[in-house]
This record gives sequence, structure tokens and C-alpha cells, in this order.
Amino acid sequence: MANVAERFGLRPYRKLDGTPLVGAQNRYTIAADYGTNIFQGDLVVPVTGGNIERHTANNSTSVIGVFNGCFYTDPTTKKPTFSNFYPASTNASDITAFVVDDPDAVFLIDSGATTNFTRADIFQNYSVTNATGNTDTGISEVVLDMANSGTNASFVIQAIDISQDPNNSTASTNANVLVRINKHFYRDGTGV
Repeated sequence: MANVAERFGLRPYRKLDGTPLVGAQNRYTIAADYGTNIFQGDLVVPVTGGNIERHTANNSTSVIGVFNGCFYTDPTTKKPTFSNFYPASTNASDITAFVVDDPDAVFLIDSGATTNFTRADIFQNYSVTNATGNTDTGISEVVLDMANSGTNASFVIQAIDISQDPNNSTASTNANVLVRINKHFYRDGTGV
């Protein structure tokens, strides 16, 4: 049976030791007028000035975690706004991002539609695609980039297992894969 091509970015799944993640996340800030959309499920990186920004594909910058929505005062309506995604160029001084930043968090991601993900692909490091998300749902559409993989430590995520969902087949593209952040800012030891 073919897998459903469902792009959802990185979805929190559990911790590396098998225990539940229980919704743990921390607050970060996004600079006013930052010019790139950030969708729920996108990887984010720390930047100078104490803010975060969206991670771009094939970039070896350490990731701080996975974006899980934000809060800001809408500059037009002046109303408090919770959103699954950060709309690019929002001119608000109180943009608070919620990020799943546990270095031991495990995430679920779609492997993409180009190649079947098999057991032999586990434990390799990967990049993610640079797809934008869906502004109607606020959900990311990045997938595992099967074309950018290997043992290089600069790849941002590492596959650790294939989802055991009974509807998930490795005999088809778009398999759901469990990954961890390989280049985590809190494990790298480097600052910005």
C-alpha cells in the first residue's frame, strides 16, 4: 500500500530514551519585521541579538529546535494573536516563539516522494528540504532530503527509526521516519 504524501515538517514524537515528550517547549523571540515565514514544524536557529530565525536547507548552522507556533500583538488590529506560523515581516515588538528545544527530543518527518526510505537508511544524517509551509494551516511542508545524506556531522538531523504505524510502508515513498536533531545548539558548545 502506498504511503500518504502528508508534509508536516518535524512533529514532536517522544524523547530519545523512549519516554513521552509531554509537550515541553520554551519561549524565544523573533525580531520585528523578520522577513521569512516560520511554520509549525520548521527548524529554527539562534541568531545574534538573542532572536531565532528559520533554518535554511543544506546549512550547517546549529539548530535550537523545532518551531511550535507564536504569539504577538497584531500590528493592524492591536489584538493578541496566537498563530501556528510566524507571518513574514510582522512589525510587532512582542513576538514570542514557542520552540521544542530538548536536545533529546525525537521527531516524526515525511521522507519525501523521490526515494523509498529503507532500514539501510537509518543512522545516516540528513538535511531537510527548503519547502515553505501552508499559510492556511500554519504547518511546515519540509521533508527529509534523501539527496543530502551521509555520515557528515554537518547534516542537521539523524534518522533513528522508521515509524511503526501500521499504515507506514518502506516499500513506498513518503515513509514516516523518526529523527533527532544532529546539530543541536545546546550540544554544539558554540555561541552566536
